[in-house]
Amino acid sequence: MKSYPINKHVYNLYKALRQHRKLAEKRAINYEQNKTAKVLIYVLSGFMIAYLMFFAVMLALIANSSATQTAVELMMGIAPFILLIDFLFRFLAQQTPSQIIKPYLLLPIPRQLCIDTFISTSLFTWGNVIWFAMLLPYALMSIVFSEGIWVTLGFLFCYYLLILANSQWYAIVRTLINRHVLWWILPIVFYAIVALPIIIKGGSEKGWDNFFDLYASAGTAISAGRLWPYLLALLFLVVFTAINRRLQMASIMSEVSKTEQTHLHSVSQMAMFDRYGDVGQYLKLEIKTILRNKNPRKSFIFATCFVFLISLVIALTDVYDGQFMTNFWCIYNFVVYGAMMLIRIMSNEGNYIDCLMVRRENILKLLRAKYIFYCALLPLPFLLMLPTVFTGKWPLLLLVSYGLFTAGFQYFILFQMAVYNKQTVPLNTKFVSKNGMENNYYQVVVQLVAFFFPIMFISILQAFLSDTVAYIIMMIVGIGFIVTHKIWLRNIYNRMMRRKYILLEGYRSSR
Repeated sequence: MKSYPINKHVYNLYKALRQHRKLAEKRAINYEQNKTAKVLIYVLSGFMIAYLMFFAVMLALIANSSATQTAVELMMGIAPFILLIDFLFRFLAQQTPSQIIKPYLLLPIPRQLCIDTFISTSLFTWGNVIWFAMLLPYALMSIVFSEGIWVTLGFLFCYYLLILANSQWYAIVRTLINRHVLWWILPIVFYAIVALPIIIKGGSEKGWDNFFDLYASAGTAISAGRLWPYLLALLFLVVFTAINRRLQMASIMSEVSKTEQTHLHSVSQMAMFDRYGDVGQYLKLEIKTILRNKNPRKSFIFATCFVFLISLVIALTDVYDGQFMTNFWCIYNFVVYGAMMLIRIMSNEGNYIDCLMVRRENILKLLRAKYIFYCALLPLPFLLMLPTVFTGKWPLLLLVSYGLFTAGFQYFILFQMAVYNKQTVPLNTKFVSKNGMENNYYQVVVQLVAFFFPIMFISILQAFLSDTVAYIIMMIVGIGFIVTHKIWLRNIYNRMMRRKYILLEGYRSSR
């Protein structure tokens, strides 16, 4: 991998690229949508900060009353859990550097400089300091007065290095997963190794003691003024950053230099859909888009794997047997396909949207085909969750009502994105796509509504009515939206046609 000389010209380029990325969001085609949606994101972020501060108070109370470990040891002992949560939450918003490099590929700028600029930008963002909403109050309540200011600063600095290293670890995993779904094995193995102290000696309680004592030893060293926790955290940061730097460049070069190869093979005509006319042809298009194209196929595989995993956890464990968790995971399992694929409705078709606009009501027939296709996917999670009915954990009415509610109300919500989505998603290229979809805050808001409104609705019903009556009401609401799907799909189509020039401009400019 070639390096570039460090001089004043490179430094000026570095500053220009950083400034350009700061302005990129304001230039985005969905900027007006994002401005509105980000208000809700800020409100939710405020709630999250409040929760973190609440957890800081609870942990401080535990630390102050503990006679077996210090406050620094307690927080370092639970560091693996905090870093795991941080890793998972980054999938909601953080882009990998290679996803935002396409606008710069044809410019006379070293590609490695672009990668380095975007990596440094990802390191120094507000997202990497949000955990200080918990760490700072905790330190003020439990560490400053008992161990002094220097131990407090050392504790915060060590945690910050770990969070920065975690951001690079996420970027590595995300890039590899974008290449192939089997790379999910890497984080599973990594976190299994992290959890290894739990099972080393066999006993469950003893195992958790081993786990906590191992990671709490870093807190003991910080309190004693030893350097090895800082050096270890810095080593993780340097190693992960170096690996991420090379991986991002390799990903870009492999995709830019890839040559398209045409393979002749037999293609199923799917004649069974011919009887349904144009809607049948669009059903064929939906299926073949997933079968033939890398990104839609990968999203479908991810969604299917999640459905299988969640169904297994629900059926084989009692972790989610509480009323709230039962409602959440049952609804979540049904809406996985919609949340991962339908939320980007029409973004795949943005690659050839001009062809779809040439005939009247083509888009309406496509929307009907999509609705039929995604409804046809719902029997899979239903069948996978049936063991909970056979074992008596969940009633059959629960599955039926939530499945119908998803096909009705939740799909009604997700299909609204057809009016507002105007970014094209590449069908095959991933690392050099022009616009990452992760910065579409409007989609984040709609996903939150699709996930949490049903939970609030069913919780209110169950607070005043019996579970059976609540499930029946959910089922009636779902059936109502299913029966009227042609009406609200036409409403969506009419609103799309009123915005068709805005949508066309967005899809064309983001290809």
